[in-house]
Amino acid sequence: MAGTLFLCATPIGNLGDMTPRVVETLRNVDVIAAEDTRNSIKLLNHFEIHTPMTSYHEYNKVEKAKQLVGQLLSGQDIALITDAGTPAISDPGEVLVRMCHENDICVTSLPGAAACITALTLSGLSTRRFCFEGFLPSDKKEKRLVLEELASESRTMILYEAPHHLVRTLEELYAALGERKITLCRELTKKFETVMPTTLEKALKYYEEEEPRGEYVLVIEGKSREEKREEEIASWQSLSIEEHMAFYENQGMDNKAAMKQVAKDRGVGKREIYQQLHVKEV
Repeated sequence: MAGTLFLCATPIGNLGDMTPRVVETLRNVDVIAAEDTRNSIKLLNHFEIHTPMTSYHEYNKVEKAKQLVGQLLSGQDIALITDAGTPAISDPGEVLVRMCHENDICVTSLPGAAACITALTLSGLSTRRFCFEGFLPSDKKEKRLVLEELASESRTMILYEAPHHLVRTLEELYAALGERKITLCRELTKKFETVMPTTLEKALKYYEEEEPRGEYVLVIEGKSREEKREEEIASWQSLSIEEHMAFYENQGMDNKAAMKQVAKDRGVGKREIYQQLHVKEV
């Protein structure tokens, strides 16, 4: 009988956030797969956990996952932990979880701290709809595509960033998104926790003078529906009425349906579209 993979959330700063269930599980599994064993040994020592560890990280995630799956299939129980927070979120753990599902291995999650959710709840921005981007891609072309997508995103956006890249990222976000509200969170749950609600422009000016320190979570407001609607209308209005009509008629719409859709796109009544077309015909 195959073992179980336990996804164990660890504290993102404050050791008091370690759950009793995670402590018990880490003590009882056969092995702990850790992102950095040198870092995790401090956590295990603090809670007097003596379970053997093995390294599982970005640079061995595929080959090591195969090995861990073999151990699970042999009946061993394995706990997966990251340096801080919940495994598999912006983390190579997702590869191991996917392989477990492909091999019908039971996977369960022991919930706990996650920097992205902690920052979102502290941000003061809308929490009803949000998206998590993690770190922006290092590849310039891929990053440009991601920023283009984020520019029209209406949900609250959550990103991670390292201190030495923060200013550059703020510059790129400001260039792509324009002025937006942003909350910068750092040292979450720690003694010097900082939550800074501001705007992209003000944040950029601040960190051009102040050296960024610590790992950051950036929470950025999405584009409002009103803004998106205005942009859509402006885009359609760059076409003539005839071009706009032809766009839908070429897709198989009849004249009446096309006129109704054109009116909706342009934010006017159908009668106005009819009158403009009629005047031009006359």
